[in-house]
Amino acid sequence: MRTIDTYKITDWLPTTKKEVISRGWEDLDVILFSGDAYVDHPSFGPAVIGRALESLGLKVAIVPQPNWQDDLRDFKKLGTPRLFFAVTSGCMDSMVNHYTANKRLRSNDAYTPGGKAGFRPDYATIVYSNILKKLFPEIPVIIGGVEASLRRLTHYDYWSDKLKPGILEESKADLMVYGMGEKALNEIVRLLEKGIPLYEINNIPQTAFISDQPELQNINDWENFELYTHDECLKDKVKYAKNFKVIEEESNRYQSKKRLIQKVGRHSIIINPPFEPLSEQEIDSIYNLPFTRLPHPKYAKKAPIPAYEMIRHSVTLHRGCFGACSFCTISAHQGKFISSRSEKSILDEVDQVIRMHDFKGYISDLGGPSANMYRIKGIDLEQCKKCKRASCLHPKMCKNLNTNPKPLTEIYKKVDKKDAIKKSFVGSGIRYDLFMNNLNDPDYLDYANELIKNHVSGRLKVAPEHTSGSVVKIMRKPEFNMFREFKSLFDRVNKKHHLNQQLIPYFISSHPGCKNINMAELAVETKLMDFKLEQVQDFTPTPMTLATVMYYSGINPYTMEKVPVARTKNEKLAQKKFFFWYKKEFKNEIISELKKSNRDDLIQKLFGIRTIKKHHQRNKRRR
Repeated sequence: MRTIDTYKITDWLPTTKKEVISRGWEDLDVILFSGDAYVDHPSFGPAVIGRALESLGLKVAIVPQPNWQDDLRDFKKLGTPRLFFAVTSGCMDSMVNHYTANKRLRSNDAYTPGGKAGFRPDYATIVYSNILKKLFPEIPVIIGGVEASLRRLTHYDYWSDKLKPGILEESKADLMVYGMGEKALNEIVRLLEKGIPLYEINNIPQTAFISDQPELQNINDWENFELYTHDECLKDKVKYAKNFKVIEEESNRYQSKKRLIQKVGRHSIIINPPFEPLSEQEIDSIYNLPFTRLPHPKYAKKAPIPAYEMIRHSVTLHRGCFGACSFCTISAHQGKFISSRSEKSILDEVDQVIRMHDFKGYISDLGGPSANMYRIKGIDLEQCKKCKRASCLHPKMCKNLNTNPKPLTEIYKKVDKKDAIKKSFVGSGIRYDLFMNNLNDPDYLDYANELIKNHVSGRLKVAPEHTSGSVVKIMRKPEFNMFREFKSLFDRVNKKHHLNQQLIPYFISSHPGCKNINMAELAVETKLMDFKLEQVQDFTPTPMTLATVMYYSGINPYTMEKVPVARTKNEKLAQKKFFFWYKKEFKNEIISELKKSNRDDLIQKLFGIRTIKKHHQRNKRRR
């Protein structure tokens, strides 16, 4: 079994000058700066990018969580790379990482040893890039990762409460790779090694750059499409909303041919169309890279890294999500089309996990962005190539979508047949709407039974998100009645096999389109189902989501209709309290609010008829 002691320091990418020298290197080709601690695991984007660059024959080093507040020695310690600096904030947008929905500073950071906060700056990509451009103005800087990807054009920044320009403007970086960056970086390196300077590289898909040219030539059969300018978006929320519809549709095409151009001041940000989804062979090659699956030895004497502890014994089956929930960033970053690994690649990684020194027989997650989208794709790919729908599931499931879960069921069963496996769980969220309408088909019923009986770690996470029909429509989620049906199925399977498992539903308050009365109805619905909610969140506007555009503009970009929005702190707290109707401190507030809305029926359902009578008597005494 492999322990950290059986590896050599050269099994990780170097993080110090001493480690560079231990490899016999005198210089480096790429130096990668990351806002996360360095965990050499395929669930951590910086590690994947580092390994992908290494696989191209490059000498790559990584500087995790550099200190940006001292004399900047972390930015200088490895010197300058031959090709470029690479910059990422890490696996999360740094502002989401730092602040709650109420803009309070978080006390923890899951991507740092001990969960300690304060090891990365706000707007980390911009800060790191600015430092590098100031220290080494002649060395190209390429930015990427979630933070850069989702801020690639004019976007609403919740934490400053204003529209910000595409991140290339503020970061001063030379090039951006958006989305999952392996293919784009492969092409960039290929051209750089041919001697082409980075400032001349402008025809690679899934990259973005700043241009001062008044007009750009059409290349690669791409159509140059002018978005409303940043200045126009600042003055007109409708134009900002209209921009988003184009951006979302083009980001989720199988074969986009539109090159998006947005003027910012005197120059323009150019967004090249994305690559087609990764093939099975391409995604396998990424997960077959020589990951140690361990944090770098520099953290050996430090407290555990929470994010790593959560996923250390997990296996990712696929990328992408075609649900396109209005509040979610997955499709904006990974794309809506599913890239699935081969069965062999998955089972080989399971064998790797089994060989880990701390493995006790339990796979914590066989999943993906949505755990049960493995191998789901269009029946006729040519139809998919013409489609520009953001979601394959909303408003109705696409008839061209083959949702058969049999390949996934087979993966579950083959993993569990391995002698060293006691249990494999599905820790990622599932989309129950992918199988609930097809339970008359043996393959779908077999999947549902297999999932509930054998792959629930005591609690199964699902995300109905809301109970109101009007709200889930805006969220691009299924009607709540389908959740009721799924809970009935879950309970039946548990009863049949004498299992004591819980269903844990996730809900969101203050989502655009949601009013206080919708939250009151949610409280009633969940009470009737005997839920005292735990997994709840107040909506946090994050860049490049439909919900965030509606939050800022008050407009649905697809219908141009006005959408009610809870914007202030008090409005958001007023909605959130309905999650906790059963707590004494909220009871009187909720009753008073429902009385104002003439909804005694909801008071009765939440607190009983005696509560209404007591409230009437109290008011009479006051008068």
